[in-house]
Amino acid sequence: MSTNLPFSVVRGQRVYLRHPRKADAEEFNRLVIASRSFLHPWVTPASTPEAYARYLQGSRRESVCAFLVCRIDDRRIVGVCTLSHILRGNLQQAFLGYWVGAAFARRGYMTEALNLALRYAFGSLRLHRIEANVQPENVSSKALLVRAGFRLEGFSPRYLKVVGRWRDHERWAICREDWASLRRSQIFRAF
Repeated sequence: MSTNLPFSVVRGQRVYLRHPRKADAEEFNRLVIASRSFLHPWVTPASTPEAYARYLQGSRRESVCAFLVCRIDDRRIVGVCTLSHILRGNLQQAFLGYWVGAAFARRGYMTEALNLALRYAFGSLRLHRIEANVQPENVSSKALLVRAGFRLEGFSPRYLKVVGRWRDHERWAICREDWASLRRSQIFRAF
């Protein structure tokens, strides 16, 4: 398949990140519906045309940078990475949210996608800190954050309402300097 990836924002080895579009609604909704039991109770993404329209509208706010994670070989949507509540001034931070479709889990796509999202956040957006909040029972999500270099910062009881219930979350974060140091050490280990 052609290496020309229209709408691509950040490209990796196997996946690329691009902003969602109206034309993505059907594929996006099919992925969510097929992954509903896999994603429950961690996240409830848009699964109807109306919900996708609201997601798309929210993704266009100035304080949001939403990405679809797409495979390079067939351009299929495999998941989502979103930087939200982007704060400037003295904070220069954002919150990271992400999910992967059930058929694409445990293949390394999200590890690559998170690294691409961090590269964009710390490079293009010039942010200083990225925070991700994860339910303590979501072992796979926490392992993903560890692979990306995040550190556990704390615990927030009844922090976020998910699937109709206030749920506890662990607070994970990474700062630009830690990410840059980690990248340098990975480059040196490659030689």
